[in-house]
Amino acid sequence: MDQYTDLQESLIAGDEARVKDLVTKLLGQGAVPGAIISDGLIAGMAEVGKRFKAGDMFIPEVMLCARVMSEGMNMLEPLLVGTRMPSAGKVVIGTVEGDIHNIGKDLVSMMLRSAGFGIVDLGVQVPCEKFAEAVAEHKPDVLGMSALLTTTMPMMRAVIEVLEKRDLRDRVKIIVGGAPVSQEFADKIGANGYATDAASAVDKVKELLGL
Repeated sequence: MDQYTDLQESLIAGDEARVKDLVTKLLGQGAVPGAIISDGLIAGMAEVGKRFKAGDMFIPEVMLCARVMSEGMNMLEPLLVGTRMPSAGKVVIGTVEGDIHNIGKDLVSMMLRSAGFGIVDLGVQVPCEKFAEAVAEHKPDVLGMSALLTTTMPMMRAVIEVLEKRDLRDRVKIIVGGAPVSQEFADKIGANGYATDAASAVDKVKELLGL
């Protein structure tokens, strides 16, 4: 068995204690922290994403796995000081103004972070200008917007209009999602992509960035 397979399987099972024990064991055997992250934790979460997309895992299980991964990362990140972990890209994400729903947005954030992306999470009820300021400040590769209410969907177009006025639109790819959002709506407002769920969002971001 590959030295990271057990770690992957323990992460998929949501076994926090086992994951911590295995991380400690691997470090004791001289494994490189970056390799434990990429070949163990990230690889495990990639499988979680596949199972979620296939309907074999559900949101509570995925969120548990993501939290377990975070605990593993907390053990390893201090050991990465002075080294650069390769990043898949940077994503700014938030739920649009007027909408307080965060579960879907949080799940997308977790899945993207687990896939190696740097995440700037703006939270919920995010005004158009705050989205624009984040794009200007953080220079992300992708901007993700979420809405769960039909009444707040127009705010997605409003954000894009602000980005256009500030000459920021062409600097970033835009992906949208949420229960009432559709591919047709994404096309109508000028977004680059749409995803039905968190696993699909990771795939779409990778597609938009050519990864």
